[in-house]
Amino acid sequence: MSEKSILATFRSPEEAQGAEAKLKALRVIDMQIARFDRFQGEGVQRQMNPLTGDFASLGNLTQSAEWYSHDAGILAAADPTASGMSDGGSGMPTGRDILLTVVVDESTHHQAMRVIRECGGEI
Repeated sequence: MSEKSILATFRSPEEAQGAEAKLKALRVIDMQIARFDRFQGEGVQRQMNPLTGDFASLGNLTQSAEWYSHDAGILAAADPTASGMSDGGSGMPTGRDILLTVVVDESTHHQAMRVIRECGGEI
């Protein structure tokens, strides 16, 4: 009995949860839903005043991301969302930013992939 893993992306948590409910009937070995972003951290957890200079970097201020190194903050400031001149909206990810990770028995692998696709997932 060998295991297979599947990584699938969804547009919303509700889509992924719908797939999760249907996959439980296949007796999956392990399953997890997570949101991912191009910026690290959990977002800024404190208020900042840009007039006083009390912020780590432009990327930290405009992208609401927590940078763990000064160099990463500088690199993030080069992103178009940091300038305010991008047309990408709020800088939040658009499209498929929900990741469903599934581990199934090899015998149900193809069936699990079909369920994921029917629920709107992209493998």
